[in-house]
Amino acid sequence: MNRLVELKNRKIVAVIRGAHPDQILPIAHALQEGGISTLEITVETPKVCTLIEKVKEEFGNKVIVGAGTVLDPETARAVIMSGAEFIFSPTVNTKTIQMAKRYGVLSIPGALTPTEILTAYENGGDIIKVFPADAMGFSYFKSLQGPLPHIPLMPTGGISVENLQDYLKAGAVAAGIGGSLVNAKKLNSEEDYANLTKKAKQFSALAGN
Repeated sequence: MNRLVELKNRKIVAVIRGAHPDQILPIAHALQEGGISTLEITVETPKVCTLIEKVKEEFGNKVIVGAGTVLDPETARAVIMSGAEFIFSPTVNTKTIQMAKRYGVLSIPGALTPTEILTAYENGGDIIKVFPADAMGFSYFKSLQGPLPHIPLMPTGGISVENLQDYLKAGAVAAGIGGSLVNAKKLNSEEDYANLTKKAKQFSALAGN
């Protein structure tokens, strides 16, 4: 099974933003215990390349780990060399998409309008991240399915336990979930990490995993 199929089957990508490097492995363990094993580490995280390598060493193929907030092909190449299996971007940068495809990793560019979504897809995006999804709302995402049913879409931004199933029923192949799942600043004790696992189980169950 290739990583694109696996990502779609797992349905949830946990977005890890604003975490201290020492938190990454504990967060990954807590999420995996809760049934979520696709992780995006945003590139502004200190030592992000080293952290991607550590997650790969710790979990092997049990976890799909990629890099987020990738704005340019140079950054994409650096994290790919460290083992990133997908490249998340908040925007459509065709050279960044091409870099990901050159090395055989998944490209998930961010787009909002129908024109941006189609452009990203035509340039090689494997899944198009509709971002920020919460700025337009669920009804907008649902409307995109009419003219663009052939393009795999993944809402990111404002996805919660209250609306996850709505997006999935509307045709989302997966969902990126950030602060409503992982809030690194509030992870200060074993109890906090246990609560993260509980949240992960809740999201995982809603996704049918």
